[in-house]
Amino acid sequence: MKYASLTNELEYNDGKPAVKVLMDTDSSREIRITMRQGQVMKEHKTPFPIVVEIFEGHITFGVKGETHNLVKGDLVYLEGSVPHDLKAEEDSTVRLTLSKSDSAERVKGVADSSS
Repeated sequence: MKYASLTNELEYNDGKPAVKVLMDTDSSREIRITMRQGQVMKEHKTPFPIVVEIFEGHITFGVKGETHNLVKGDLVYLEGSVPHDLKAEEDSTVRLTLSKSDSAERVKGVADSSS
């Protein structure tokens, strides 16, 4: 058994989204992204499919030129190679599920380049 919490030890960065790996399993990586209101993750894409869950807050999620308002409880699945971006409309906690073949370092790089 592995255990992690989306709510314990929440950390925010002042200038960019905070990315933390919560769990690394045989099939996926579970990542928490915390974003202060107004923070963005500029357009990027992943080579593998992802699932994004809005655990808390409100995110504007851009996909192929369309903007989607996502709120607490919403889930989004994206195939690999689909350009997307995020903007926190309020302080938000996002759960990101990555393929085991993908890398948390890639996600951290996107957050770092968005500041």
